[in-house]
Amino acid sequence: MNKYESIFVLSTKKLDEAAIEATTEKFKTLITANGGEIKNVDVWGKRRLAYAINYENEGHYVLVEFEAPAEVPAELDRVYHITEGVLRSIIIKK
Repeated sequence: MNKYESIFVLSTKKLDEAAIEATTEKFKTLITANGGEIKNVDVWGKRRLAYAINYENEGHYVLVEFEAPAEVPAELDRVYHITEGVLRSIIIKK
């Protein structure tokens, strides 16, 4: 099991608070369903972006620290890219 850290930014224009919570839970469930273990979830909330992404100036930031097998980050990254409302995401190995 490797240690990872992921930050993703969700759109505040396309998603309301309930949808943001549901999307965050979707990603947490994906990690645990594939054999991972979530260590910490830090919701930074709504923050101003450094530059506009798709004409949006604000995003909802979430940081997830987890341990998982090596194939989980690739699947998580794939799901980030196909999920509606995800502006940016990054996964790093600690």
